[in-house]
Amino acid sequence: MTLKSALSPLYIGLLASSLCMPSAAWAGRIEGAVRDSNTQLPLQGAIVRIEELNLKLESNRDGRFFFPKVAAGEYTLVASYLGGQTYRQTITVTQDGVTNSQIQLQGHGLEHIQVVGQRGALSKSLNRQRAADNLVSVLSADALGNFPDTNISEALQRVPGLSIERDQGEGRFVRIRGMAPDYNAVSMNGSRLPSPESDRRAVALDVVPADLLQSVEVSKTLTPDMDADSLGGAIEVKSLSAFDRDDTYFNLSAEGSYDELTDNTNPKLAASYSDIFDDRLGVAVAASWYNRDFGSDNVETGGKWGFDEPVLLEEMEQRDYQINRERIGLGVNFDFRPNDNHDVYLRTLYSQFDDKESRNGNEIAWEDGVEVGQRADVEATRSLKARTEEQAIASIVLGGQSRFDKWTFDYQTSWSRATADKPRYIGGADFNGEFSNVAVNDTQVPKISADEPFYTASEYEIDKVEVGDSSAVDTMTSVKFDLSKRWLINELPVEVKFGGKYTARSKENREDIWIYEDFSEQGISDDQLLLSAYAGAEPDYNLGRFGPSINAAPIWALVNGLDADAAKDEIESTINDFDIDEDISAAYLMGHVDIDKLRVLAGVRFEHTDMHTKGFGFDESQDDFFASETDRDYQHWLPGLHLNYKYSDNTVLRASWTNTIVRPTFGQLAPGYLIEVDDELEASFGNPDLDALESMNWDLSIEHYMGGLGVISASGFYKDISNFIYEADLGGYGQYQDFDKANTFTNGDEANITGVELTYVQEFGFMPEGWRGLIFTSNLTLSDSSATISWQDDGKQSRDIPLPSQSEVTANASFGYENSYVSLRLSAAYKSEYLIEVTELDDANFDIYQDAHTQWDFVAKGYITENFTVYFKGINLTDEPYYAYTGVSRYNAQYEEYGRTFQLGIQYINM
Repeated sequence: MTLKSALSPLYIGLLASSLCMPSAAWAGRIEGAVRDSNTQLPLQGAIVRIEELNLKLESNRDGRFFFPKVAAGEYTLVASYLGGQTYRQTITVTQDGVTNSQIQLQGHGLEHIQVVGQRGALSKSLNRQRAADNLVSVLSADALGNFPDTNISEALQRVPGLSIERDQGEGRFVRIRGMAPDYNAVSMNGSRLPSPESDRRAVALDVVPADLLQSVEVSKTLTPDMDADSLGGAIEVKSLSAFDRDDTYFNLSAEGSYDELTDNTNPKLAASYSDIFDDRLGVAVAASWYNRDFGSDNVETGGKWGFDEPVLLEEMEQRDYQINRERIGLGVNFDFRPNDNHDVYLRTLYSQFDDKESRNGNEIAWEDGVEVGQRADVEATRSLKARTEEQAIASIVLGGQSRFDKWTFDYQTSWSRATADKPRYIGGADFNGEFSNVAVNDTQVPKISADEPFYTASEYEIDKVEVGDSSAVDTMTSVKFDLSKRWLINELPVEVKFGGKYTARSKENREDIWIYEDFSEQGISDDQLLLSAYAGAEPDYNLGRFGPSINAAPIWALVNGLDADAAKDEIESTINDFDIDEDISAAYLMGHVDIDKLRVLAGVRFEHTDMHTKGFGFDESQDDFFASETDRDYQHWLPGLHLNYKYSDNTVLRASWTNTIVRPTFGQLAPGYLIEVDDELEASFGNPDLDALESMNWDLSIEHYMGGLGVISASGFYKDISNFIYEADLGGYGQYQDFDKANTFTNGDEANITGVELTYVQEFGFMPEGWRGLIFTSNLTLSDSSATISWQDDGKQSRDIPLPSQSEVTANASFGYENSYVSLRLSAAYKSEYLIEVTELDDANFDIYQDAHTQWDFVAKGYITENFTVYFKGINLTDEPYYAYTGVSRYNAQYEEYGRTFQLGIQYINM
């Protein structure tokens, strides 16, 4: 597609007009700020317009607005803000002068607008959503305290169309419109965040504490000035700025939380401060610390079922997790305004996440499988995994804005790094035993029934100990600029904007593995071979009898006395190392024109990707390593068109056509491989030749903002996707015809997603006195996806599957009440089942699905004084487990319980 064909005819016409036609004689400038009349807090998202010229814009995060070069004359300035009265003022613009308007808004029937509590959070979110050119959802910092969320991921599950993936019961990755986290982009302060995970692009947002942010904006349709690498949407996290407030600001909180499953009590502290000096320099500091002891109980089959008659279970495993998770976050931000025409900012973030995990496992394998309720001989392995994982994200963003007579210049440079280190850890200490007469009961939550020797430590003998040491580093450096200009063409307000961005990204992964085995040949006594020399107390395990645990200290004492050089696994220590460099150069051109109530925004984005991968493979048949290196480059032209029709101040219709891409994850691109020759020929490898996923997206929505604070909206979307990526065993097919197994990643043929998103939000300020404190929020996303996978076996064969990781139903609801003394909120988050993995290309019975999940949470606040608040939060009130199944819901793939968590805290905010 060429640039000329990518641009719409309407846009080309506007661009030609801007270059060839004379514009109005601009003379003066209008600027000012919108604030709450009582608190003097800035109001972001207010719509400010010059009535006679149909010029309109939204106030920025500190309430300011700028109309550059307005012709001399008398005008009517109008400002509207949901929850506030419409403001009108007659102003006079003079030749080369500056007209400054400080707008003080009052609430409907109130002395001021409600900007705190549940109403304040709702007001801020709805105003920014209403004013946006594209389809967005906004979560303000005030909203975080209204829900029992400990990190950004959990906070985002309250946004329409969003759900989360959890790790050990805590929210970690974000899904937009049911789509997998790797299909979405995450930025902070305008800079893309790297991923601590060695194999992913998705950012694990549990690394960033919720206490460090000011707002989160989720764009579900992308404009050409935005990075194009997302299918579901783009998440923009904004941290604190001193100019978000009007004066010195303190926020201090302390809490204790109780974990029901492990009976542990845990502390958390958070503080933020901001101040403005000489009306020019703003300083904001935020810090957070949380130390949590918790755990989970797990039983899983991993899909190891045989579905011939009768149905047989081949393997299962019991797991007990004990975890200590410490999270530290720090942000220091500066804003400097040397004069009215220039803003400069510096945003910094450091967040560290230390996870200490001990996992005792009990794996049981029936040689020929077993029917549920029947008894048979087994091979059992009791194992320990013990590791500390240290994840960190550091980010520095320097940028600014300069407003000239005709142009506005935005610029930014950033550096960020994410690391994940697992220093020398026990990857698996395995003790084996053989037993008779072992049965399993239940297909959903399997439980073991066995004789006493099965639970006796001296019946197990050490087989091997795997020790690992790994690190991953993801570094991103970028620079970008944007230039924009507003003027009138034939009395139509027009803006043209163009810019460029360059991003250099480097992903490095290193892993060393040692395998200790054949212990009797290394002089280890018979007593030291038995599990009884390493056994600890039986874990507190809720899913049946477990048996003895394994202590880490004697395992370390054992391997530290052995020869590490002889134990080094050179193959695994080499093939998992990789370097991936990815440079992205982007440029865009876009513009909009306002025709009465209709805004037409059109443009095109160009992105060029230059990628280099480097790693090693090992071929067992040749007993040698081989360098695996790939150089690739590709480009995309990505046009877009957005129509925004404001039927009235309270009703907005939107339509858009956009094109986006999603690059393969680093695990999918990993160049390492292993070809094994034993009884069978097997291979496992990444695929550096994968194509990027491409999507053409159509969106249509209507939003009606009701009197006071409330919205009812409906939006439909359709995504036509090519080159989607899935994991599969290609052994026996195509170029892997001679392989018994060939586990890799491949591009699917085609996929599509059709969906509708419904939202209803209402605060009941219009009700009689006792009911005015009620607030109800709800949203529902329905989607249907279809994807086709194919393979070669005596001709082309294929089958249709749901798009992997796509939930058909996502829903959120909350019921709130607040007055001068209390604030209460009960909330629920739901997502339906979705496909996790295709394990057999030609047999849907072995597809792995995550089951539907519903979580209920509760928060209650009591306002002791104007400054002090006590709060109570209950998380996962119904003790909802995680459940994944094989083929149909009655056959377990994984079941895990987390228990409930309760938090009690106190907060001080200076008012």
